[in-house]
Amino acid sequence: MSDTLKLSQARRGDRGVIVQVGGRGTADEHALELERRLLELGFVEGARVEVLHEGLFGRDPIAMKVDDMRVALRRHEAASLTVRFEPVASPVTRFAPEEAAA
Repeated sequence: MSDTLKLSQARRGDRGVIVQVGGRGTADEHALELERRLLELGFVEGARVEVLHEGLFGRDPIAMKVDDMRVALRRHEAASLTVRFEPVASPVTRFAPEEAAA
């Protein structure tokens, strides 16, 4: 099952798909300008994102891969993006034939 959270809550290595850009029904001029800028940068619904790096102090800014480009955002800007994160796959343990027979 996947989780839908704000991109600002993501950790390094998290991957997902953008499901919403900006806040719906927001009349704030600053929020509308931020939404426009994010759309121009390629943060569109359906775009795949992966968190690549977090800053040392306060985990800010965060660097991410958006489809085929790399972008850095401050966490308060990333809070305008809602992402459906993929579940983290656990590593598969493989046994040698000798171990399986034991």
